[in-house]
Amino acid sequence: MTDGVAVLSPAEGLCQTELMLVAFSVAPSGTPAAGPAPANASVHDAVAAAVKVVRESGLPNRTDAMFTTIEGEWDEVMDVVRRATEAVGHYGERVSLVLKADIRPGYYGELTGKVERLEAALGQAGTAGKEGQE
Repeated sequence: MTDGVAVLSPAEGLCQTELMLVAFSVAPSGTPAAGPAPANASVHDAVAAAVKVVRESGLPNRTDAMFTTIEGEWDEVMDVVRRATEAVGHYGERVSLVLKADIRPGYYGELTGKVERLEAALGQAGTAGKEGQE
């Protein structure tokens, strides 16, 4: 470990451990297609269907007001995004997908690790600015 970040060496097979973070947002538009979605469904119903797919995947994930972030290997993450998008497709004739990825071979646990390092930096910055002000 380096500064709380687990780093894998090339000898450990980076191809097998290329984890990534993907933040995505998916929303329907237009008239719902024939299917399982009720005619009076709201966007939050469609988003709930997508988040359900993500949570059932078993991959580490976090949902906030704007995006759902997933951590995993390329194929498994993209499969979850595809299935979540398909779930939303039942709520409209068209689907909008916004996707952002952080691909950093050799690192894992970044869903929480990035935030922990940020909070630590904020804590240090908060005390550094107060020195000599008393």
